[in-house]
Amino acid sequence: MGWLGLIFLGAMIGAAGWWLHPLRRAGRGAARRIWTAIAAGILATIVARMLGNIVGVYHDGDTLEWLACALFALVVVTATVALAARR
Repeated sequence: MGWLGLIFLGAMIGAAGWWLHPLRRAGRGAARRIWTAIAAGILATIVARMLGNIVGVYHDGDTLEWLACALFALVVVTATVALAARR
């Protein structure tokens, strides 16, 4: 998976996570929050890929890399949307 794939995966997980989260309607500024969720998803996939490669858990293009990046992005986006909705 290249950098473009990481950005696309993180953006899609961020947008879907924001859209599906039940707390997204609690509060104002929804347009700003979706961009925050997308940025959090992109950043989380990049961090998961870098950490996995540094530790040696997986290499570029492994199936485990996709799974780890997606799961870490889901957790980060969920926490980001929940914290943003409680403000």
